[in-house]
Amino acid sequence: MNKLVINLNNKKFKSLSNSDNGEVSDATIFHYYQQEQCIWAEYHGGEIIRGFIVGKIVNDQLEFTYQHLNTAFELMTGKCISSPAINESGKITLHERWQWTCRDFSIGESILVEI
Repeated sequence: MNKLVINLNNKKFKSLSNSDNGEVSDATIFHYYQQEQCIWAEYHGGEIIRGFIVGKIVNDQLEFTYQHLNTAFELMTGKCISSPAINESGKITLHERWQWTCRDFSIGESILVEI
């Protein structure tokens, strides 16, 4: 069942926080798109030259994979489950639990906020 009522189409986000093993920073901008239960995004900035997300909405969460090219010209890949919410300012926040599927396969958490 796909119950998510938040529409991510054409929304932009930046990082509020990230685990130390992550490469996303507050200089990274995400541009999300949504068509029914399909979501995708492009991101760049900070340590990331260009990145892409593709995934789906399952219940109240986003499930997606990501890949990006960092400033060291390493191709980095991972997977993520993201829980959207609305903050006290009425902006969408994405509370993310992610794992690299390359390098050390470490796990991390991040929070993105709509800009």
